[in-house]
Amino acid sequence: MIATQTALINLDNSALKDIQLLLSRLGLYPENEIDGIYGPKTKRAWASFKQHYYLSDPDLIGPASYQKLKDESSKSDLLISRKNFDEVFRYAKDRDRDTYFLPINRTLREFQINTPKRIAAFLAQIGHESASLRYSEEIASGFAYEGRKDLGNIYKGDGVRYKGRGLIQLTGRANYRTVGKALGVDLEFEPTLVKVPIISARVAGYFWQSNGLNELADHNAFRRITKKINGGYNGIDDRVRRWERAKEILKC
Repeated sequence: MIATQTALINLDNSALKDIQLLLSRLGLYPENEIDGIYGPKTKRAWASFKQHYYLSDPDLIGPASYQKLKDESSKSDLLISRKNFDEVFRYAKDRDRDTYFLPINRTLREFQINTPKRIAAFLAQIGHESASLRYSEEIASGFAYEGRKDLGNIYKGDGVRYKGRGLIQLTGRANYRTVGKALGVDLEFEPTLVKVPIISARVAGYFWQSNGLNELADHNAFRRITKKINGGYNGIDDRVRRWERAKEILKC
C-alpha cells in the first residue's frame, strides 16, 4: 500500500514488484521481468499509465494513483495482447508502443473494432498512416488548406490551425468540430488536443466506425478501406504488407 506521495524510485523492492505486476496486467511491463528493481522500463511503463489516465507528475506515485492502477488492472480486458501488439508494430520505437498500447486497446473496444479481422485491418492502416506510430500530426504546415471552405476553413489561419492530426488524420475546422462533438472534446477550440495519444487513437476509431470500415474489414475489403481513408491507393503495398502480417499474428 502506498501511504504518501513519493518518487517511484524511492519505493522498496516489495512495493516496486507490486507496481510492476499491476502494470504487467495492463500490458505495460513485461511479465517475465518483475524484479522489484527500478529501471528505464519501470519508469516508462509508469509514465505511460499516468499519461493515459491524465494523471500528472509522471515520476511520482501516491495513494490516488496507486488505487487507480489497482482498479484499472483488475478490470483489464485487452482486445490485443502486448505480445501481439509489439509484433504487429515490430518497427515502432519502444516508447511509441508504450505510449499507444492502452489508447489503442481502449479505441478498439469503444468503436467495436473487436474481431481479429477488424483489428488486423485497423492496425495495418494506422500503422501506415502514422509511420509505425511515429507521427500523429502531418509534417507539412497546413498552409495548403488555407481558404478550403469545403473543410470549413473560413477564417485566416484555419489551414495551419486545423492541419491533419490523429492516427488517421483529421483535417479542417468543420471536421474538428464534428468529431470533437462526437468524442465529447472541444477540438475546434483546442485542435492540438488531437496529438494527445488517447484522442489521436479515438479520432482514428471514430473515422473507422462512422465510415463503415468494420463491415468492410469483415469481408476482407482492404482496398476499399484504403480508398475510404486515403481517397486513393497511396502506399497500398506497405498497407497490404502490414495487413498480411497482422492477420498472421492474429490468426485470421
